[in-house]
Amino acid sequence: MEHGKATKVLPDNAYRKLEPGEVYEPVVAASDGRAEVTPWSLGLGVLMTALFSAACIYMALRAGNAIEAAIPIAIMAVFFGKLRKTKSTILENVMVQSIGQASGVVAAGAAFVIPALYINQLQPAFWQIFLACAIGGFLGVVLIIPLRKYFVADQHGELPFPEATATTEILVSGESSSSSAGKVLLLSFGLGGLYDFMVEAVHLWNPMLNTRKLLGGFGERIYQTARFELTINGIAALFGLGYIIGLRYAAIIAAGSVLSYLVLVPLIYLVGAQLPEFHYIGQTFVISKMSSAQIFANFVKPIGIGAIAVSGIIGMIRMGKIIAGSVSLGVKGLFIKSADQADVPRTSRDMNPKLVTLIQVGTALLMGALFLVVSLQKGGGEYSTGQMVMFAVVGMLVGFILSFLFTPVAAQAIAIVGTNPVSGMTLITLAIACAAMAAIGLKGNAGMFIVLVIGCAVCTALSTSGALVSDFKIGYWIGSTPRNQQKWKFMGIIVASLVVAIVIPAMDSAYHFLVQQDGKWVSNSDVLPAPQANMLAAITKGLMSDAPQPLLLYGLGALVAIVLYMSGVPMLAFALGMYLPVSINMAVLAGAFVAWIIAKTGKNKAVREARAAQGTLIASGLMAGAAIFGIITAVLRLDFTSYAIRFISVGEVFEVVTKESGATILDSKTLHWFEGAPGQGAGLGMFVLLALACYALARWGAARELADSGVDTSSKD
Repeated sequence: MEHGKATKVLPDNAYRKLEPGEVYEPVVAASDGRAEVTPWSLGLGVLMTALFSAACIYMALRAGNAIEAAIPIAIMAVFFGKLRKTKSTILENVMVQSIGQASGVVAAGAAFVIPALYINQLQPAFWQIFLACAIGGFLGVVLIIPLRKYFVADQHGELPFPEATATTEILVSGESSSSSAGKVLLLSFGLGGLYDFMVEAVHLWNPMLNTRKLLGGFGERIYQTARFELTINGIAALFGLGYIIGLRYAAIIAAGSVLSYLVLVPLIYLVGAQLPEFHYIGQTFVISKMSSAQIFANFVKPIGIGAIAVSGIIGMIRMGKIIAGSVSLGVKGLFIKSADQADVPRTSRDMNPKLVTLIQVGTALLMGALFLVVSLQKGGGEYSTGQMVMFAVVGMLVGFILSFLFTPVAAQAIAIVGTNPVSGMTLITLAIACAAMAAIGLKGNAGMFIVLVIGCAVCTALSTSGALVSDFKIGYWIGSTPRNQQKWKFMGIIVASLVVAIVIPAMDSAYHFLVQQDGKWVSNSDVLPAPQANMLAAITKGLMSDAPQPLLLYGLGALVAIVLYMSGVPMLAFALGMYLPVSINMAVLAGAFVAWIIAKTGKNKAVREARAAQGTLIASGLMAGAAIFGIITAVLRLDFTSYAIRFISVGEVFEVVTKESGATILDSKTLHWFEGAPGQGAGLGMFVLLALACYALARWGAARELADSGVDTSSKD
């Protein structure tokens, strides 16, 4: 919705600047005592947090992109609220959304950094993941509370708040609209979950489509000649991701993959195959014998890492004015005095400033305690107790100060452009943390562990502050009590941190962030690409150890990012495409293309717009359903279920193998028909059926929406 445009439900001055002496009155007046914090709103909020935390972290690990949880949670709050005997109030729905939104921000912070610990072979414990995420989330909350009034009231009409606007429109229109939106979301949830369960657990058809099999002899010849191969991972999770991000963004990501897989890989092979051997960073490569995947992993992926890193830095530089103003604002926030809460209207009451300060100090001390325990575990015998205390104190100060400086930056960026520059700020955080730790003598595993935990805490704090300022604006427009949003956000963060701390180790146990290839441990990019974490793992390892790094390739990636910036192409999207497997990006592009086609169908403008509007519902449902059932599939691959997947799989045969040490592992063998043209042909057919099912859902949902709103759809244009 355009900034400045009033809605039918919100007051006409909701999005514009106020005239001198004019006061904004929210939908629910400060004197209105309708229900807000109730067992229903808290219970549904916790349920949504758990559900979407699992979905968000799964999508972030599998596709390199997280789900935006606020909108689908708002839709579900309205939908389920109407099913109650006593319909939920709009303030209860705001509370459900506010608690549930913690899912996306905690998952984003964890997915950016925690997998880097596994990639650097530093196995984190459950409690370490939980504390790193919870500490960061708590910091994000208490550091932005003093600035709430400035962002949402003092700057009313000055900042567009694009995400908050969209969510508010859903909540306020839900008071009078039908429940068709919730039904579309639930149907697409079932579609996504069933589709991916049949693919990844039952293995009824092969979703991994590639030109070597589908094009027969011709596909094999072009692969052998130039290592030219195109693959698509046809699963509902990736299709839904493309559906929601749109054709333009998906096409830019896919363009990065085209450069990597269809240009650079064949070029490196054609040139390198002329050499008997190639020596680089202490390794010897025989390129003529390398597969396309090996060429990409060793020579192209580092270019993508360099491009991602420099894209984040350039993004930070471009936001220089916002950053400078935000840091200054954060310092001023320390000296903002809160009025006596008894004299403040309900819609302006914050948590007690003394309590906020106490939580800030307590969270910082808890961070220091975490670093001390990690130092004792990882650096025991190498450093003295005094040194380890010093490491913990320095780590605590670095983490807290950077969180303090960057949280207002994240909040202001979300308020202005709707985009949080988390990757750039996290990268800068890790570089500063590495320099600080190295300066006091900490390196090796303990150094990498502490630096990455600092990165996780700061990243989660930034994500949380950006999301919470959107929550505050939603509450300001509608008339919620800020203190309630603040207090119960802590509960959402705790639940989200618990879920994330369970799901990440489960995904590693089932699929593994690292796999062996040619006797070396390499990132499992095909299944768990986690692009930001791989970038941070490589950079941290390079700064905190003496391991040789492909600096030349990183530099080439930096040049690519600079050229993209000069050309006006979105850098980070293209760089992610260069890093992520082409199979992921082609599936995302397919989903975006289908969404574009669906939005063009319909006999008149009203029908086309209604079908296009179903996109968020269908995509969110597909991804959430696929993610939840994907986690169930991962659990079926674990030993405590007796590797139950072996009893339901059709195209892939699983068996339990006992190693010499007595440990058991799950081994698998793909059947010939499943791997070949029959399995892939069936996969292509089912992928097309998935697209048709999404069209049917969009058509049905649009028809219900138009019928309920009384729009005349008989005319043609």
